[in-house]
Amino acid sequence: MNVVNILLKALGENINLKHDKWIEKYLFCAGNKKWLAGIVPSEVLNRSVKDTVNTLVTINESLEFYNKFPNNIKTPDYGHNWGRRANYIEINNRAIAEMHKNKTKNGILSTIKILPAIPPSAKSWANCIILSQIFPNIYGDGHVKLPYEENSIYGIKLNAGYSKNIIDFDITDKISPEQQFEAFNKLAYIHGLKTGFRTVISADQIKILNKNGEEEIFKWDNPQHEETFINEHVKLIKLGFEAIFVDSAKHIGGYDMQNYAGVGALPEYHQMQYIINEIRKRSECMTVSIAGEKTTEDFPRYENLGFTTGTAYISAENIDEIKKWSHDLKYHTNYAPGIEVSNDNDEGGRSYENRLHRIHNILFGYEFPSDKLPSFMQMEDLFPLRYDTNTHHLMMSNPSYSKDGTPKSHWEHLFAKDDGRNYNLEAAKLFSYAINL
Repeated sequence: MNVVNILLKALGENINLKHDKWIEKYLFCAGNKKWLAGIVPSEVLNRSVKDTVNTLVTINESLEFYNKFPNNIKTPDYGHNWGRRANYIEINNRAIAEMHKNKTKNGILSTIKILPAIPPSAKSWANCIILSQIFPNIYGDGHVKLPYEENSIYGIKLNAGYSKNIIDFDITDKISPEQQFEAFNKLAYIHGLKTGFRTVISADQIKILNKNGEEEIFKWDNPQHEETFINEHVKLIKLGFEAIFVDSAKHIGGYDMQNYAGVGALPEYHQMQYIINEIRKRSECMTVSIAGEKTTEDFPRYENLGFTTGTAYISAENIDEIKKWSHDLKYHTNYAPGIEVSNDNDEGGRSYENRLHRIHNILFGYEFPSDKLPSFMQMEDLFPLRYDTNTHHLMMSNPSYSKDGTPKSHWEHLFAKDDGRNYNLEAAKLFSYAINL
């Protein structure tokens, strides 16, 4: 039985699928590419996983309806260097998890539910979802915190399984955490998406659970710690993830440390070369895209590290500048810098018009689609947040916006409402114009 069917059964559902008529008022099409637009996220988050699977098989690009989820769904094929032109869309899967009073849980199920509202990949380039959290976070994993109480996603535990914020641990007797990630990836594939996750490399932001069950501060000069780091990432690639976004990557090997904002030591240059190569080799997936925070300026430095792309200093405001970089780097097929609509440090305040302008520029900043530069955006760039929070705040803390302690209320109040719906439709139009190029 495939992992999607295992997930459905674990959730008490049957595996027989049916056409989803609920989607008709939200359905948005660009050729054979279909997704839901003009929505607020609560409308999809309040549905069941079974409803979502029905939606995904109804709108899948092949135009073939599946009565049961197929066994042979594979990742969209954009070639060996697919990550060189991809749009990376980070989804904060902790922020959209189920908030039950003081508990946070089931973020992977929420991320499955939001998949149909994410534009699928285009004819010439992939859209890749980056999950903000995979591993347990150091400060109160699985717990809701007050709005300004620290609960940073940037502090992680390795060799400690997966986050209570993300995995549905109520059903792990029927489906393992690993199978839950596999099911998510298969459902992303059928929607025409690639997937990846964020990781951190600042030593004091990582703890290791040793064989005695004790926590140790991570040390890059400890060969066992290095080996654990590699193995934890290899496991995830083997589950179907194909991209890793590396926080603080610019400073690997002690580069530009005067601007380093992380905490603790970083890997040496040759050490990171080895780690990236080992992740690809041991996972038997040499197409893994490695994207780095601010790995730009010295392009050969990061290409030789094994990076595919990195967030750039190229302004998303100026389409002519983007087109120039696209032209100048058109023959650089292994590595190119990417342009940001926004990043994980975004503290809000940007107008809807400006966000849409930046999305327009990253989708159309080239002469030929084959020359497109990569891009980076956040959940807020597709689904605007409520006025008094922002992307960075939700990375650093884990508040619930529920009025009554239920997930339904949290989802309703986390995002903007009617203006967010209108914005989401305008963003969908931009993707639709680019999607068949």
